[in-house]
Amino acid sequence: MKNTNSRTKLGAILLPTAFACAFASTTHAGEWSANASMTSNYIWRGLTQTENEAAVQGGIDYASDSGFYIGTWASNVNYGPSDVYSYEHDVYAGFAFDTGAVSWDVGYLYYNYDKEANFDFGEVYVGAGIGGFSAKFNVLANTEADEAEGQDFGFGEAYYLSLDYGFEVGNGVGIGLHVGHHDGDFAEAFNGNAEGYYDYNVTVSKGGFTFMISDTDVKGGAAEGGYDNDQIKFVVSYAVDIAL
Repeated sequence: MKNTNSRTKLGAILLPTAFACAFASTTHAGEWSANASMTSNYIWRGLTQTENEAAVQGGIDYASDSGFYIGTWASNVNYGPSDVYSYEHDVYAGFAFDTGAVSWDVGYLYYNYDKEANFDFGEVYVGAGIGGFSAKFNVLANTEADEAEGQDFGFGEAYYLSLDYGFEVGNGVGIGLHVGHHDGDFAEAFNGNAEGYYDYNVTVSKGGFTFMISDTDVKGGAAEGGYDNDQIKFVVSYAVDIAL
């Protein structure tokens, strides 16, 4: 949830990082691909981005044989009574590579919203995966948002750390476990929350279908109004990948 009040003026169906995990980018090495999805609720880092309403999402990606990738992704969003947010459009680029059994992913992601929002921002990230385990660290790189007194929106002054584990239980059914922590002045202003928070979820997927149970320890602004981010959320989604 973006905090529209403080301004006065964020898979891959659920996309906790707003784009598909680049560890798999070499699957379509040297090729263009696209993705499209429908979800009953757009959840980003445990928080609804659509006031618990449905979202239609999609993107286009290019991945080279070298491991370099670039892409774009978009979704409808809704943050309550404010009419300055209607869409999120992300642009990202990075490099995915392996060192032995460890897969690495480093890159930059820019979140773009309606012009009137004045809260666009970018993050740099590094991720590592081995077997079914993965970890990712996103840090604030830049933002057009104005700091209030006592706030610091400088490089690295906000971060999101996530840990994930995925495994298959048979018949093409996959289970995913996730925990994340979002903190820093910018994160608190962006989410409308008074402090950092943890989010966690469990997903069950087969084919393009995914069912997710998500929760947080959020208190305060991000839990108020129609957001209910302090309540357990149940989300159903369907996604398709398209080779171009």
